[in-house]
Amino acid sequence: MSENSIIVTENEVDKLVLELLKLHLDVVSVDEKDFLDLLKHSLSLNTMEKKRVIDATPTLSQFQFDELKKVFIEEREKFRELSKEHPDDIKKLLVKQQKEWLQLWDLYKMEKEDTKKKEQDKKQIDDLKSQFGL
Repeated sequence: MSENSIIVTENEVDKLVLELLKLHLDVVSVDEKDFLDLLKHSLSLNTMEKKRVIDATPTLSQFQFDELKKVFIEEREKFRELSKEHPDDIKKLLVKQQKEWLQLWDLYKMEKEDTKKKEQDKKQIDDLKSQFGL
């Protein structure tokens, strides 16, 4: 771990994702906390798939949110049933899910830094253009 590494908690990731989930369309009715819980505890989606769902939030329709919720609930029920027959496998999936959830923080942090760098580069280019009268 480097000096600049930050240890992030699950609650911090939850807070970040909850804020992003609140960016849904005004005409869409979503219980963001419930949806967050379903998404967070999905054992079938990996980190990038969860990020894609979060990033799509501003454009998802009511129907899409409702269908995702149904799928997440159905998935939860099926994994609950599987846990009776394969408890060790499900425990491994749960540990993996928890680690991957924390990775979302790093993905959004890198994305934010990349956006900031691009904005700085654009400003420098614009400054140079204006210096040369372009």
